[in-house]
Amino acid sequence: MLVRPYEMPWRPAYELWAAAAWAGGLCYFVYLGGKGLLTASIALALAFLALLMAGHRLRQGLDVLTVRASLSGKAMQVITTRRLESLTRDPSQVFLGFGFEWLPVHSQRLYELAKVNYKDYAAPPAVLRLLGYAVNPQPDSEIGLPFIHGVEPREKALYRPLQNFEGGTLLVGTTQAGKGVALGSFLTQAIRRGDVVVFIDPKNSRRLKRVVQRACSDYRDADTFLEFHPAFPELGVRLDFTFNWQKPTEIASRIQSIMPVDTGGAFTAFGWDAVNVVVQGLVSLEDRPNLIKLTKYIEGGIEPVLEASLQRLFDASLGPAWRDLQEMRALMQAAVRGQIKRPSEVATPQLMTCVSYYEQHIPQNQRDKVIDSQIRVFRHNREHYQKITANLLPILSMLTSGDLGGSLSPDPFDLADKRPIMNFEKIERGGHVLYMCLDSLPDPSVASAIGALAIADLAARAGMRYNLGITRRITLVVDEIANVINQPLIEILNKGAEGGIHSICAMQTLADLAKRLGSEDAARMALGNLNNLFALRSKDRPTQDFIVETFGKTGIHTMRVGISQGADTHLGDWSAGQSVQLTESMEERVPVDILGKLPNLQYFGSVAGRLVKGRFPILDPDFDRPKAVVKEAA
Repeated sequence: MLVRPYEMPWRPAYELWAAAAWAGGLCYFVYLGGKGLLTASIALALAFLALLMAGHRLRQGLDVLTVRASLSGKAMQVITTRRLESLTRDPSQVFLGFGFEWLPVHSQRLYELAKVNYKDYAAPPAVLRLLGYAVNPQPDSEIGLPFIHGVEPREKALYRPLQNFEGGTLLVGTTQAGKGVALGSFLTQAIRRGDVVVFIDPKNSRRLKRVVQRACSDYRDADTFLEFHPAFPELGVRLDFTFNWQKPTEIASRIQSIMPVDTGGAFTAFGWDAVNVVVQGLVSLEDRPNLIKLTKYIEGGIEPVLEASLQRLFDASLGPAWRDLQEMRALMQAAVRGQIKRPSEVATPQLMTCVSYYEQHIPQNQRDKVIDSQIRVFRHNREHYQKITANLLPILSMLTSGDLGGSLSPDPFDLADKRPIMNFEKIERGGHVLYMCLDSLPDPSVASAIGALAIADLAARAGMRYNLGITRRITLVVDEIANVINQPLIEILNKGAEGGIHSICAMQTLADLAKRLGSEDAARMALGNLNNLFALRSKDRPTQDFIVETFGKTGIHTMRVGISQGADTHLGDWSAGQSVQLTESMEERVPVDILGKLPNLQYFGSVAGRLVKGRFPILDPDFDRPKAVVKEAA
């Protein structure tokens, strides 16, 4: 069995004293040979042996000093877009910042550091500079412990093949740990590759927006960048989330996905049916559904749609003179006199006449299922209908109130509104980059509904792309995933890669996701669809446990030293002993508590099964712009 040698670099570099002793021996043997006290051949052999041993011991001592000097870590680094461009010349590789592959020796060093005060063993960073290493020590004012990245003195630019990211990527980190910086790097690379990019940002990060705008101006056409912001609708585009569908039932499923989950599921099912009845009616009338129309006919009643549907049917089956039929006139007179019971106050005599004629004179085999569904809703007790759709109407009201209604239910015939009307099919065909702000700070409920509806529409588009064999790459980036996650997003994470949609999601804690989905098991199930994990600083223990479980375990050596001494009853009898025991146990590759001590922008990453330790550089999109222009843009 091959046993990995035990290493303890957190100590004085005793090897340098040995190197000095061998160097002294070298000089001594040269002196003896020069004086003729030893034959030349023996003196030369001894001097050569002393030289080899001095060099060997010097190398060992310098290795210890190098590792100790690297405990000063790495400070945050700012790079320009031009520097990032030079680092990402190969579009088939994804740049992951600077760092190294995390090996068992690094885990061993980290566990040993937990036993000592690292400052007692940190050699001056000047040692690294003398040995030819790049030196940029972490200032004491920065958050986190520097030695976590310093357990390896040699770092390099990290890359992984693009195909490793087809299974989805998760970024986990507490507030201000560096998720935005990481997303900025990934977004810039996706834009440069030519991907269609959809970025859902709940907070509206100005810095991230500038990074995206700069990438679009550098690598894409002028009209590539699209923006949507609920608080500033006049500055962006209008989005129609009910435009793309293959079956009318898809629209009802999208609305259902953003409804609050009820325990039994009955109210959700009623809500789906209410939306589907209206959608089917509008489609049969060749009228395109949108959120405003759905709200109008669910809240105000199905009567206008039903009356138009019946008149359309009668025109086709009875001819244009159907109103002059004897049966129709008789029913009209009865309706005018109030002899036909009306289920609601808004039901007109003309509508009651059409419904009665349909029920009494149209044969069963000639009836329309869409109209039958509308009549069922029309006959339903109005008060009870409002109760069973109580969890649907607030959602629709959120999405259609004020200026938001015109932004999410665009009217193509409104000549006064010059904003472009976009949907995910147009965004995909045009190769656009959509920066979608949800404005979650002042209005989290509406923000959550908008984000969930957008994802539901994108999931439907993913299904269409899969059915049609469309392979153009779409990069979906979702910040604060707990704000918008729903079943369609889980479906995208699970099957989206087959439809060409590759996801990058960011979150803070597992508890946020568990609260949204109902349980920690559901949250873990959703995150299980993401193959890659980047863990920045995390303070939540369940989240830390989830991270270290993903990283796995490795063998850690533990040295136990025992010293014993004692005296016997006889004078002069005394004994002493010393024992050294080296054991190995399987421990986490990254200690749990270390995740809460990571400096900003530093991470542990699991990519395609490989564990890496890295740091993301800050991308400065305004390095070549005058300060006055930057200030004005901000």
